[in-house]
Amino acid sequence: MNIRIQWIYKTPRGLETVFHSEEMPAAQAVLVAEDLKRTGRVKSVTFIDQLDSTWTVKEMKGYLKGIETEPHNITVYFDGGFNLETNKSGLGCVIYYEQSGKSFRLRRNAPSVEILSNNEAEYAALYLGLQELELLHVHHLPVRFIGDSQVVINQLNGEWAAPERTLSNWADRIDDKLKDLGIQPTYELVKRKLNSEADRLATQALNGISITATSEIIT
Repeated sequence: MNIRIQWIYKTPRGLETVFHSEEMPAAQAVLVAEDLKRTGRVKSVTFIDQLDSTWTVKEMKGYLKGIETEPHNITVYFDGGFNLETNKSGLGCVIYYEQSGKSFRLRRNAPSVEILSNNEAEYAALYLGLQELELLHVHHLPVRFIGDSQVVINQLNGEWAAPERTLSNWADRIDDKLKDLGIQPTYELVKRKLNSEADRLATQALNGISITATSEIIT
C-alpha cells in the first residue's frame, strides 16, 4: 500500500505549518515518520492512504504487522490474445507480491474456447488474475492491475462506456469479485512492450503450452 505523510511542524516560537509528502510504500513512510519525530519539531504525524482514509502511526504499524505473513504490495499484469482463425484465446497473468519479508512472482496462463473477441480475452485474463489472488487468500488490500488494453483499462476506470453487453458483463463480474475479496483496485495502462511477460504467457496458452509457476525474486 502506498501512502502520503501529513505532519504538523512547530517552530520553537510556536509557529505551526502543515507539510505533505509524495506517495511512498507504507513501511518506508513509517520509517520516515519516526525520523521526523526524532527532530523534536513535529507536533503530529498522520498517514493518508489512496482512499483518503487517515491512519495514526500506531495504526499503520499494526496494519503492517498484520499483513507481514500474508501476500501484500501486490501488482497484477494481465494480457489476453485471440486467434480469429481458430476462435481460440490465450490468457496470461503475472502477479508480483511480498510475503514474510520476501518477494515473489507468480505466472499463470490458460486457454479458452468460449471467448469471441480480443477485448473479451483481455477481460478474461484480468479475471484469471483475480482467481489467482483468491487462491493466494488476498483480501481487503489495494492491488494494482496493469495491462495494455485501452478498452479494458478505460472502461474499468470509468473513463469509457461499455456498450457491448459481453464486455459490460465481464466488467460487472470483475467488480463483483473485487467486492467479494475486499480488494481496492487501481488500473494502469502501459505500452505493450512493458507488458511482455503477460503477453508471452497468453501466446504460450494459444500454442497449447500451460504454465503455472511461483518463484522467489532474489535481488
